[in-house]
Amino acid sequence: MGKAWYWARGRTRTVGLLVLALAVLPGCNVPRSHLATFNQSYELGDVPGAQQYAENRVKPESPPAGDNLLWALQLGVTKRMLGDFAQSNEWFDRAEEMMKHYDTGFKGLDVVGTTLVNETVLPYRGAEYDGIMVNTYKALNFMSLGQDDLARVEFNRALERQMRARERFHAEIQKLQDKMASDRNSGKVDYTQTMENPDLQTRLDAQYPGRNDFQAYPDFVNPFSTYLAGVFFTMIADPAKAVDLLKESAGMLPDNRTVAQDFERVRQWLDKGTAPEPAVWVIYEGGLGPIKEEFRIDLPLFLATQKVYYAGIALPKLSPRGPAVEPLEVDSSPTGTRTELVADMDRVVHTEFAKDFPGILMRAVVSAAAKAVAQNALLQQRETGAKLMGAMMAVYSAATTTADVRIWTSLPKQFQVARVPLPADGKLRVRAGGQTLEIPIPGGRYVLVHIRMISGACQPVWQVIARGELAAPPATPAAEPADTVASPSKDP
Repeated sequence: MGKAWYWARGRTRTVGLLVLALAVLPGCNVPRSHLATFNQSYELGDVPGAQQYAENRVKPESPPAGDNLLWALQLGVTKRMLGDFAQSNEWFDRAEEMMKHYDTGFKGLDVVGTTLVNETVLPYRGAEYDGIMVNTYKALNFMSLGQDDLARVEFNRALERQMRARERFHAEIQKLQDKMASDRNSGKVDYTQTMENPDLQTRLDAQYPGRNDFQAYPDFVNPFSTYLAGVFFTMIADPAKAVDLLKESAGMLPDNRTVAQDFERVRQWLDKGTAPEPAVWVIYEGGLGPIKEEFRIDLPLFLATQKVYYAGIALPKLSPRGPAVEPLEVDSSPTGTRTELVADMDRVVHTEFAKDFPGILMRAVVSAAAKAVAQNALLQQRETGAKLMGAMMAVYSAATTTADVRIWTSLPKQFQVARVPLPADGKLRVRAGGQTLEIPIPGGRYVLVHIRMISGACQPVWQVIARGELAAPPATPAAEPADTVASPSKDP
């Protein structure tokens, strides 16, 4: 009676898993196919089409679930590129709310869901660099809207995120190690031997060569966010705040002359009390950031018995898109210059991904172990149909072994910068991708021109932000001193 009841209970549980397998098999990895469709439009420069597709993917769920965070991030970028800064910030606000929800109130499902299926059953919760870029883009949007007090808040949030990220990462690693130690299959699977197995490492190296061959940035720091904050505080005449940020940026970017000169100018401003000369900063977002692709390997699990039909893992790997971004040629008579690298998003993403990869591998091994142990238990049964159920369990295992390749794909490949004097004729000429842009420069002591160019085959888009007032001719009695900076154009 007891043995029959055990078999019935086991069969019921297995049938449930197989029903789930039938649901999984047709779509295999739905998030991957959705991202591919969005990317196809975005890479061709069809930003309205990409935006519409992203809007169709957002689901009205509360609390947030699925891929809503990912699509909110994509919509924040596409709305911004189309010049709708207020709507862009509304989507970035929603993204921040979801990130906060996942940080503080999302527990439990990560253990059950990823073990029985895979990580794609979980909501997309975002990376640390996602949050940093959300606050950075929101700050740029507020600058375009003339709301400098709110831009200041967003820059401060971006900088604070960078400081908190390191502590959060170490906490996540400890949580994963504790999970493996307490896993119910730890007596049947030698996780340490599996993870450190030379054959597994060789297969990883073969499938994902050069995964550690990159120059990392300091822990979770995005040099662009730090530098842009320094430029912002320069433009609104807060040199005491700007000098520390530009000093940090110059330390991270020792080969960037523009950043070094910005720091020196602000340092002298503090020492001598004379504001830097009027200027235009050209911030260039070029190319496309990396995507994630899936690769599979057979897993040498160290089980009490090796009697399983299938044991494998699927892992994500970063794949760069496109060649290096060509600098822009910026003319401002009588001088001209080229943009220089401030931040490489491939490096920013890879820095964090390299730290996350051991945890991703751990979770994949735990999931594969659970499925292999279930197969093994069924295949050792002598009852009629047990071996067939074991074979079907192997089909389920193969069907649900898939990698989480979700990633914010509308980010650029690189951020570059150039600084030139204000053009005498009020027009900034920029050569980009075989075409020349003629950008009107409004009156202002300091001007920021932000250019986004997806590829050389796509039309660039740009925004112009001016702050401060130029000195009036000496004959004008009411002229303000040259170093006076006007108030923001809109009250907070």
